[in-house]
Amino acid sequence: MGADAKSLTDLGLTARGGAEAFITGLAVDSRDVKEGYLFAALPGTRMHGAEFIQYALRMGAVAILTDVEGADIAKDELAASTAAVVIAADPRQTLAFTAALWFGKQPDIMVAVTGTNGKTSVASFVRRIWQLLGHPAVNLGTTGVEGDWQAPLAHTTPEPITLHRALAGAVEAGIDHAAMEASSHGLAQRRLDGVNLRAAGFTNFTQDHLDYHDSFEAYFDAKAGLFARVLPEDAIAVINIDDARGIDMLSIARARGQEVMTVGRDDGADMILLGQRFDATGQDVRIKFGGETFQSRLNLVGGFQAENVMIAAGLVIASGAAPDRVFAVLPELETVRGRMQLAATRSNGAAVYVDYAHTPDAVATACRAIRPHVMGRLVAIIGAGGDRDPGKRPLMGAAAAEFADQVIVTDDNPRTEDAASIRAAVLEGAPEATEVGDRAEAILRGVDAVGPGDALLICGKGHETGQIVGTTIYPFDDTEQASVAVAALDGKLA
Repeated sequence: MGADAKSLTDLGLTARGGAEAFITGLAVDSRDVKEGYLFAALPGTRMHGAEFIQYALRMGAVAILTDVEGADIAKDELAASTAAVVIAADPRQTLAFTAALWFGKQPDIMVAVTGTNGKTSVASFVRRIWQLLGHPAVNLGTTGVEGDWQAPLAHTTPEPITLHRALAGAVEAGIDHAAMEASSHGLAQRRLDGVNLRAAGFTNFTQDHLDYHDSFEAYFDAKAGLFARVLPEDAIAVINIDDARGIDMLSIARARGQEVMTVGRDDGADMILLGQRFDATGQDVRIKFGGETFQSRLNLVGGFQAENVMIAAGLVIASGAAPDRVFAVLPELETVRGRMQLAATRSNGAAVYVDYAHTPDAVATACRAIRPHVMGRLVAIIGAGGDRDPGKRPLMGAAAAEFADQVIVTDDNPRTEDAASIRAAVLEGAPEATEVGDRAEAILRGVDAVGPGDALLICGKGHETGQIVGTTIYPFDDTEQASVAVAALDGKLA
């Protein structure tokens, strides 16, 4: 038994028949199992992880965590093995707490944010505010682990073993503050259940991920799990009550006994956005909080960014920072990569922006939000991903057609679907749009279409650096393509 081994009891687990085992590591993929490991055989959408128990045992697993169904699937292999078997009603949640105990370290102050849009921006803004206040900090999510310590992540909210390995790694690197994105998938699969949160935020709720969740309500319930289950009762919920579902989330938080800080334009909010004034490079905002009024410069394009900043400020204040210090550093916030990011500017003054908007509401919000910063025409490039919620495709087209002056429909990660069929579905909502299948060509045409005072908004991929066609990821970066297109059309290429 190695010095780093922990017993099942140490990990809060009880095996069938009182069996004990000393664990040297955890794995959810049988290919990662080594001698002495606990293998978590979890139910999946396509198949049960118990199908791989035989391989995990062969690789040296000494304990199996699964549910009743999993134990039945592998009953013969388990009967022939000496491995300890832990049966859990909710093995995903059990794994989350087990991973937290196994790795044993998390940053002292942690917050999480959920919502359809804005999670990455809010988490990044929280991390940056903490840094500006002198705290070593990171944010975890769609863009990996960023900040004073960095690491890649495969998912917005990674499975518990990867998540707690990252959190422990951050602590080892001297990080004491961390902000997390809480995706609906991650919440539904109990990935955050072992995380100790001081506060949690809610941005908004609109259509997305209905390929995974059975209904709008199932999608909402998944997100509500952050307040109904994960956030402790003595923690603080920061909720955007401008959103139609904000009141529902508020009720859930209050029912748990959590203190609530509301943000929004409503006079009844705890943090009120009193006013915004837009210009070409950002906005000035007036915010009332705690009986005081603060005026601040935000070098961020898009009216909704003020809401994201308020939620971020609320989370930082909720986790112990002085409000006046928080509002004082807001002018130093910068646009998050792929979120209303100024990618290039033409020699005629036209601006080219890249944004991650990939839902109907996000496209509409992005177009509406950029409008006050643009004197001329707005050209929007949109597409929809393959193997994802098909119902949102015509809605995305309709949103772009309503709020942009010109629309170009192109490919955006068609995956294993026929790209032309996806474009056709988007075009149902935007029949006047121009169809350009090749994304690089679409960006070139969009850049060519903008003149003085105009703006081009490239929606969909944001920070992504690949285009998924079939099962292959080809290098593709909207920001890079925009820069190349501007350079080519303005005669700046050698």
